[in-house]
Amino acid sequence: MDLAPDPANSHALTSSGRFVRLTSDFNEVRSAWPLLCARFRLLMLKALRREVKSLLRPAYLLLCIVGLLSLNSCSGLFSTKQKVAVSPILTPLRDASTTDLINEVNRLAAVKSIRGKLDIQFQDTSFATSGLAEKYRRVDATVTVQRPGKVFLVIQFLLADIAQMSSDGEHFRVAILKGDERYKRFVKGTNNANYSEIKNGNSTGEKDAGARVEHQAVSALSNLRPQHLTDAFLVRGIAQPAEAGYFYTQSELFEEETDTRPQAKKGGRVVRGYYLLEELSQTGTGDLKLKRRFWFDRVNGIRLARVQTFDDHGAMDTEVSYSAEKSIGEGQTVRLPSHIELTRRKDQYSISMSYQSPESVTIDKVWPDSFFVLENKWGLPEVDLDANNSGARNPR
Repeated sequence: MDLAPDPANSHALTSSGRFVRLTSDFNEVRSAWPLLCARFRLLMLKALRREVKSLLRPAYLLLCIVGLLSLNSCSGLFSTKQKVAVSPILTPLRDASTTDLINEVNRLAAVKSIRGKLDIQFQDTSFATSGLAEKYRRVDATVTVQRPGKVFLVIQFLLADIAQMSSDGEHFRVAILKGDERYKRFVKGTNNANYSEIKNGNSTGEKDAGARVEHQAVSALSNLRPQHLTDAFLVRGIAQPAEAGYFYTQSELFEEETDTRPQAKKGGRVVRGYYLLEELSQTGTGDLKLKRRFWFDRVNGIRLARVQTFDDHGAMDTEVSYSAEKSIGEGQTVRLPSHIELTRRKDQYSISMSYQSPESVTIDKVWPDSFFVLENKWGLPEVDLDANNSGARNPR
């Protein structure tokens, strides 16, 4: 680099009686900058020695100290790169239209019935606001679900039935067979009823100790309804063309989340791409309300990963997450998620379910209606949630 003074350039720096021309070429300035910094640092050190001896110019002494401290990092002044750790975006990402997404929902909705053995685990999230949750022991279960809204669930531990639950699509029945004698009950109710008054202890008839025990049993059981499982296993389809008053909109979303891949490092994070398909219904006044939101994982294909449902006030009612898609079925097979997580925040519980043997699951068998009506063959004390409960007329 030519350091001779240039009359055409009036910007100059004096050092030891020499003029250094500042060029407009950034690359030349960048290459010469370390030399200039070193020379300027040497001048500052010499000046500092003189001032320390004389202590006659405290202001200039302070200026020299500040200059030396700032020059310690002057070599990075013109640096344009800095390496930082970021979560990688998973690729490749599949493109899809709204029609493609609807077709994927309807592919899953084509399944009419499922029967299989599960590993199932319940979690009580009633203390979630304080950061606590109570997770129960993982148990075995056999589930049978059939459209529309029918389910029969048997929960076992060490080959002994703990509870049985059924729903015929309109009413549900729950039999608690093990545990504290106070909670061994046969409970009946209506799927769409609201039992908040009973759960809060405001129902009539709690005048004696027996009624209080009954209330405790009801509180433990009324949240966990069998019909919640039906929509989790058998996704409700989307009409094409859309039903009158229903609209669908598609959007894109990228979300940072825990890396769950087999080769993932402990605590690793990734960014996953999603498509969102939102189902809106139009009210009589013309307002639009969000009813369902479908999440589709776009990595290496299009896969339904999550379904969220919302109440009339826009609050989330249910969230179901799907993962580990596999070929499910004995003989007749279909690609379905083998792991399902159901969360009911309002009811303060979640359920994690996985097929024990995906290849042994029975697909699309037609079960008689009587199969989904649980009878009290154990002679358990019965609790009718609809009796003396005015709230039962209000849908949940």
